[in-house]
Amino acid sequence: MKATNNKKMQGAAKGSNNNHSMLEEFFVDELRDILYAERKLAKTLPEMAAAATNEELRAAIEKHQGETETQVERLQEVFGMLGKAPRGKKCEAMEGLLEEGKQVLEDTDDDTFTRDVAIIFAAQKVEHYEIATYGGLVQLATLLGYSDAASLLQQTLDEEKQCDMDLTNLAESHINEMALEEE
Repeated sequence: MKATNNKKMQGAAKGSNNNHSMLEEFFVDELRDILYAERKLAKTLPEMAAAATNEELRAAIEKHQGETETQVERLQEVFGMLGKAPRGKKCEAMEGLLEEGKQVLEDTDDDTFTRDVAIIFAAQKVEHYEIATYGGLVQLATLLGYSDAASLLQQTLDEEKQCDMDLTNLAESHINEMALEEE
């Protein structure tokens, strides 16, 4: 089945007699957007981890750093399936979210749970953007008949959802309450 999908994808990528060429172009464009976003995020996560006060939060961010690197590799694999170079396209949304995250670090005091709350907020905004993007990409890959690509994208979607839940659990278990006690 993989060989069949690869032939279909390569033919579609070359503009063969496929009725979905505009949709496929959009799909590839969105893949380029999220590839840029993931690469940019991979460079930013160490700063977020270093700024975290809570060790569990730091560990969660470091874990997601490794997942993000794997997600970049998966995206590169999807590009290979499509017969396209894994080239990113500047993602204005991620640029804005990461800039906001940097601002949060500047606006909160070092070694406080309030900063950890702010880091969780910033990280969850990124996660929600990624969840929305990967959800759409999975649907398009499925619609276009790229089941192998859809499977890889679904793995990433599942990781993003889990990271979001982990961050929520950290916030609700104690970080938010500890911030409430700070003056």
